[in-house]
Amino acid sequence: MSIFNEAELAYLHGERHLARIATVGKDGTPHVVPVGWIHNTEIDTIDIGGRDFEQSKKFRDVTRNGRAAIVIDDLASTDPWRPRGIEIRGRAEAINDPRPMIRIHPERIVSWGLEAQRSARSV
Repeated sequence: MSIFNEAELAYLHGERHLARIATVGKDGTPHVVPVGWIHNTEIDTIDIGGRDFEQSKKFRDVTRNGRAAIVIDDLASTDPWRPRGIEIRGRAEAINDPRPMIRIHPERIVSWGLEAQRSARSV
């Protein structure tokens, strides 16, 4: 069973392929950049990768402090205005094998616009 609810799973497995990851630099400065991602259904994580990924600041940040957040969002409609998305915060791993990636293990999930009510919970 997934830690994501049915509406969140449907959203994660829809058409969205771009998100923004947030990490924290050595000096405490936030760093937010767009990334590609997938929901790893086998272990219920968010896996993030890209080109020359092991050389990136986000990869170094996660290697150093083991924390990250990601926001996956879009607009369901512009008229009326209907944003929707999921923010996932948690423990993060910088993995090198078999390919460089960041794996986020969700600890807090906040979703909006996917159901009638906003959902926020620690897992």
